[in-house]
Amino acid sequence: MPGKRITVPLVLLALLAAFLAPIPSMGFVWLNRAEASFDAQDFNSAAGFYAQAARLLPWRSDLWEMAGMSATFMGNSKQAIENYGHVSELSATGWQMLGLSYILSGDSDTAITTFKQGLQFYDSAAIYALLVAAYGNQNNLEGQRDGLENLLRLEPEDARAHYHLGLILTVLEPEQALTHLMFAASLDPKFDPAVQTLRSALNLSSTQPDASQQMVTNGRALGLVKEWALAIPAFEKAVSLDEENAEAWAWLGEAKQQQNIITNVPMNDAGRVELDKAVRLDHTSVVVRGLRALYWSRQEKYPQMRAEYSLAAMYEPENPAWQAGLGDAYLKSGDLVSALAAYRRATELAPNESTYWTLLAVFCAQNNVYLDEVGLPAAQKAVAISPDDPPALDALGWVYLASGRYASAEQTLLDVTERFPAYLSAHLHLALTYLAQGDYPSAKEKLVYIQSTDPKGPHGELAGQFLKQYFQ
Repeated sequence: MPGKRITVPLVLLALLAAFLAPIPSMGFVWLNRAEASFDAQDFNSAAGFYAQAARLLPWRSDLWEMAGMSATFMGNSKQAIENYGHVSELSATGWQMLGLSYILSGDSDTAITTFKQGLQFYDSAAIYALLVAAYGNQNNLEGQRDGLENLLRLEPEDARAHYHLGLILTVLEPEQALTHLMFAASLDPKFDPAVQTLRSALNLSSTQPDASQQMVTNGRALGLVKEWALAIPAFEKAVSLDEENAEAWAWLGEAKQQQNIITNVPMNDAGRVELDKAVRLDHTSVVVRGLRALYWSRQEKYPQMRAEYSLAAMYEPENPAWQAGLGDAYLKSGDLVSALAAYRRATELAPNESTYWTLLAVFCAQNNVYLDEVGLPAAQKAVAISPDDPPALDALGWVYLASGRYASAEQTLLDVTERFPAYLSAHLHLALTYLAQGDYPSAKEKLVYIQSTDPKGPHGELAGQFLKQYFQ
């Protein structure tokens, strides 16, 4: 009878093996589907397939990580975080993707904690780069500096990291900023124009005896290179160093407005408190008046804008910039006669500066007034002063177009677009010239180029409007 006791368990084991055998096989089926979907960038399907494979192949913990990565790539942060939770030991990439998922979910605090945990296992430049981004979301300059210094410890010739660190140090430790900025430019020439602007500002600020004004100078330079998010703490530091510095308050207000513009946040009253504070501290400051004029312009309150420029012009009557500002204010108010007078006054104050002749020419072309008497001579004067200035050349082409001189307009604008291909205003005016001449194929080609080059910018939007108007 002993043989019968053995036979029953063997049968049960055979049945159990027959039942379980397909499970790993199905796991590999799901895995193949997951890999194919991932390669095809169908991350939604890949996330589900990897999760199925992970359940059937429990010894493959990397599959949960791949499921998490797929969910991160498709933007499902909640699912990604849940998938990563099944992994006992994340890879370096896993720590990066988990922290990134928290960033994408808006939880920068947990992202920072995650990246720091990952750095305990992996001394990774990629993790440090993401840590810097997370600190950036919190406007934590010290955290960004520490992260960038560690990143550069691992990748000492990362030009972008040197440039970013130089920008941060322009606020935190200006005397150390130039070393990193110059090295960034030596590694990658594309940083050189911005670095030269910052270099001039840092050299100037180092000669200024007032610490608050030094930081205003640095903040303005950051604004010039389109780093308004960093300009804000620079001006805040200037204010903290001297709460009576009216210009620092005014520039802080301007920086907050600019940052709203960059991030597509509604303007509302951004910067108003700071600008009001500035004018209370120094109502005769032309800088304060000029920045307040810009604020009112963005609010589309043109009488207030005109009043600010009028005061600036009264306090500094020989400065052509305030006359040009007045011209813009009058134009936006619909007073073309006063606008023309103001623009002409600006050219009288600065007869050897092409900028003001260009503004006068553009005014005439834009409003189709005094093209022969004022606009064309102004454009020709601007080009004579600055023959290689794209705005001046474009203004000349625009005046030719507005006055019906289509052959001259085409020739001038073709020259501008060939010499300065990034100057899209000239491309747009060339497209309009083609339309005026009835050359619709060339016009369409040019408009499509503008729209594809600047899809979300003002030139791209205008090109799109003309495409709808003439080609749909």
